[in-house]
Amino acid sequence: MKIFDNMKEFFFPSDMPSEPMPGTEIPTPHQNINVEEAAFERTPGSNIVNIQATAQLQVVLVKPEVFTDAKAIADHLIGRKTVVLNLETASPENRRRIIDFLVGVSYAISGTLKPVANLTYIITPYNVGFIGDDLAAELENNGVII
Repeated sequence: MKIFDNMKEFFFPSDMPSEPMPGTEIPTPHQNINVEEAAFERTPGSNIVNIQATAQLQVVLVKPEVFTDAKAIADHLIGRKTVVLNLETASPENRRRIIDFLVGVSYAISGTLKPVANLTYIITPYNVGFIGDDLAAELENNGVII
């Protein structure tokens, strides 16, 4: 029996520290934090963990005139910001180039590009949902050419 006691002591030592290790402190409940820093609250004696996180979602309104403005728009998308793109002041050639480029950027980050009005689009990153998929069809039915 002494062997089993030694094995038990080896795997489950009785002199475990009661203090948490440095850097493993649990934040206080209801504390506002960024998405990247999720706070965990474990209920004693259960396997349930409450995750509290707040997200800062930003929407950027852009009105590019030339194709070189598309790089700054792509940087916003890579930074996980939603972009409302107004192409009224761009030439037809630049409109096509900007849309083609941003469709590629949107695909690369698993985002979406949707028309919302005449020459206006919304581009959302993967972490932003878009409700109202029938908006483009509704606009077309009302005479708006997209």
